[in-house]
Amino acid sequence: MRTWHYTIAAVAFLAACSGQGGGSIAPPVTLPQSVHGGAGTGGTRTPALTISVPTGWSTTRTLPLALSGASDLGAVPASQPITVRVGLQLNNVAALKSAVAAGQTVSFATFMSSYAPTPAQVSAVEAYLQSQGFGSITVEPNHLIVSATGSAAQVEKAFNTKLENYSLNGATVYLNQTAAYVPQSLSGMVVAVLGLNNVQLADDGKPHHEHCGECDDRGNPRPTPTPPGTPESPCTLYGLEILEFPTGPAPEPGSSTAGCLRNYRPADYWRAYDYTSPSPTYRYGVNVAVMSFGGVGTAINDLHVNEQGDNLPQIPVMVKQVGLSGAPPVTDGPGEWTLDMTESSGMAVHMRQLYLYNTTSGTDSDILLMYNRWVTDDLAKVANSSFGECEAFPYLDGTMVMADEIFLEGAAQGQTMFASAGDTGSFCPVAVGANGVPAGVPFVNWPAASPYVLGVGGTTLLTDNAGNYQGEATWYSTGGGVSQFEYSPYWQTAQPLGGSFRGVPDIAMDGDLQTGAILYSQDFGGWTIVGGTSLASPLAAGVWSHLLYLHPNLGFAAPVLYGNFSSHTAGAQQMGPPPWQPDGGFHDILVGGDGMYTALPGYDYTTGLGSFDIDLMAKQL
Repeated sequence: MRTWHYTIAAVAFLAACSGQGGGSIAPPVTLPQSVHGGAGTGGTRTPALTISVPTGWSTTRTLPLALSGASDLGAVPASQPITVRVGLQLNNVAALKSAVAAGQTVSFATFMSSYAPTPAQVSAVEAYLQSQGFGSITVEPNHLIVSATGSAAQVEKAFNTKLENYSLNGATVYLNQTAAYVPQSLSGMVVAVLGLNNVQLADDGKPHHEHCGECDDRGNPRPTPTPPGTPESPCTLYGLEILEFPTGPAPEPGSSTAGCLRNYRPADYWRAYDYTSPSPTYRYGVNVAVMSFGGVGTAINDLHVNEQGDNLPQIPVMVKQVGLSGAPPVTDGPGEWTLDMTESSGMAVHMRQLYLYNTTSGTDSDILLMYNRWVTDDLAKVANSSFGECEAFPYLDGTMVMADEIFLEGAAQGQTMFASAGDTGSFCPVAVGANGVPAGVPFVNWPAASPYVLGVGGTTLLTDNAGNYQGEATWYSTGGGVSQFEYSPYWQTAQPLGGSFRGVPDIAMDGDLQTGAILYSQDFGGWTIVGGTSLASPLAAGVWSHLLYLHPNLGFAAPVLYGNFSSHTAGAQQMGPPPWQPDGGFHDILVGGDGMYTALPGYDYTTGLGSFDIDLMAKQL
């Protein structure tokens, strides 16, 4: 899981004013409705702020930003070029949500005629930007984003805001010190203005430790993994050799000791998650997209090395560049994308095309544009994002409410984004410098928190000597908890704590480095072991693409999966160890915790509904 690490001064205030079901501590300003709403609707809460709106201006969802620990360097030079992305308001939001709730699939043509901002609304925004001297004005095909480039002085004037430079972790960044406004003539049309900050992933130049092939998930030294070859012990499996084990009846309960802590290749995951004798082919499958930023480097070449080592056909990959191409901003970028492509395609088995979307940087503005391009292209019904950030930041800068609109459109078109729930337990990675450190604030990771995204948590996967599923426990570092800003959709109303806010994750898959995946990556030094929810999320995306291959009309995943879980009665508890119980097409995980929360029967804030029993889910759907 790749995370943005921020120290946000406004977090304390937000925590005070956005508790479960609590009221505002100050009267809210009038803001665009966008997709925020009450319980069961899915959307973003309205900020509780007291703002004196300047005469002649209207508010947006882009609020003031402040970074503690940053040194003020003064005003941004007036001539500095800045690209802004103006987010527009969806129309008929309630009807679009109803279509998703009813399992309907909306065509892009229908979306444009019934739900997208109208041509007149888009023209009004374009005309305003032109009047303020902006150039390079472009409109996204779904009319939700209008991009334009101007000087810092033009940006400050056009949106009545103030931009300031800061030194943060050795880098110079800028951000808006005051909220962003638009003229009253655009009131109700503009949701937020992005590009008023360029804060992105803070990185120390080293791979995050869940990718380290020389340490375990607690940072302790571990042997370098053995390349594919003869198993060293009954608990060691490599690649397709798992299929050579005898296929007798499952061991009697209690006949074996605790399951094996082993590492896995795709075929090993097939056995572990009950995927019977797949016949890999990429001729007639489903398209899958992987989200990336900063450049793809050696990722595609390394994917093909993994395919050869795993004895899988070579998947065709097409890079979809969004915005300007750039050099990787962090050294472990290509390895992240290799992991995402390898595990999603390895679990999908039947895949036609893999699209690697790559945007310029890890800023919210660039990431949002990439998500919007995936939705408007509508080339892949399944996508994966193995990165995220503390939900407070996209809430403050307006990204959250804009992305909720984009993901809602995607869900209506039958598209599903899978996203890592995070690797910092039940705490948000605010002022947290390493994965797994139980510190920070009890927020959750975004975009996993979006109601129209599938958040994926991590488990510790144990299998018996033959590689069959024995049980899972919550991985202690998996992200999970209750969002302070996103409302839950109707399919997630039954939560352990009640209330109307979004619970994370939705589902879980293997994520513990002790039971992680064997992967080749030049970025990670060759053959290594990888883990984290960066592994869990593409595994889940691959499973869903397989289910779509078998059942092409399933549509958006969330209501389908929650519906499967709620329509079945949990079976008898299995002893494992660790213990678990079948519930629909899921392994309901019963043990382990992520800090504030523990695994429970039914939905919980550590592993959601549980992990997939693939063949059983396929039959039940």
